[in-house]
Amino acid sequence: MKASYYNCDKTFTMGACAPVEPTTGDVRINVAYCGLCGTDLHVYHGHMDARVGCERIIGHEMSGTVEAVAGDVSGLSVGDKVVVRPLDPCNDCPACHNGNSHICQNLKFLGLDTDGALQQNWTVPAHTVHKLPSDMSLKHAALVEPAAVACHDVNRSRLVAGEDVLVIGGGPIGMLIAMVAKKRGGNVYISEINDQRLEIAESLGFNTINPVNTNVGEYMYEITGNKGADVIFEVSGSQSGVDCMTAAAAARARIVMVAIHAEKPKIDLFQFFWREIELLGARVYTADDFDTAIEMIASGAIDCDTVITNVQNLDQVGEVLADLSGNPSALKSLIQVGSEVA
Repeated sequence: MKASYYNCDKTFTMGACAPVEPTTGDVRINVAYCGLCGTDLHVYHGHMDARVGCERIIGHEMSGTVEAVAGDVSGLSVGDKVVVRPLDPCNDCPACHNGNSHICQNLKFLGLDTDGALQQNWTVPAHTVHKLPSDMSLKHAALVEPAAVACHDVNRSRLVAGEDVLVIGGGPIGMLIAMVAKKRGGNVYISEINDQRLEIAESLGFNTINPVNTNVGEYMYEITGNKGADVIFEVSGSQSGVDCMTAAAAARARIVMVAIHAEKPKIDLFQFFWREIELLGARVYTADDFDTAIEMIASGAIDCDTVITNVQNLDQVGEVLADLSGNPSALKSLIQVGSEVA
């Protein structure tokens, strides 16, 4: 079996990877596809070397089929189509005891703190595995993990049908958030500077704003009868996006911080006081978010074919990440890890 190994210095090499026999509570999966995301880009650029090391198999946005299960595992069978929710909590910290194991204080993230899905066989704890409908495309299923991020973000916002929604940043997560928010009944606007991403958003039926030539705050107030956006998602990771989120906010708006900011941004805290705005953090997802994402993909509410912009081979991981670093137009790149599957 083969795997792609991160070797630091923006390099990946192909190498052998022996299948790991499932022990108590484990499942071994034949990986079909693995998506590459912003976190993987952080690894590629060396920002996470202290955490992941330099002989790590990364990857966590995956789909595949069950190849073997430990004797004590129930509910999963060889041949089942599955995805992995790559969170392994300790189940013994205050966050876990309070029902928030997804933000466990000792959380292990599979594919960062352990080896991940860029290998043809991946053995994981059974509690991380979600079964898919038998007719779901495994290529589409590789979007379940990022779609679950979007579902969690929208859940955190407490979005009510009919509210005006501003998504700042039209990358893959921003686009998925917009789809989930639209499904929940939001009037969704996407602010994005890249013309190709704006075209994609418009092709999906979203209202768009280019902040290069439009003042987003003023625009949102104008089109909402001087009210502003009720729900705002900051997905750009930029200072200008942070400036925009308060400028466009309605009274008692909810702002969800989705992006990971490399540097501490400056935030206009006066606006939070003056208009009683809420700022909400959103990190990863819960098991329910994964189930919702599976349902949305199965129903066609997530336009997977538009979000997936290219599929490459396992020996091209480094090249794909290099291309993503210099290509602001791309959305989701998938790596085909195993054999082609429906």
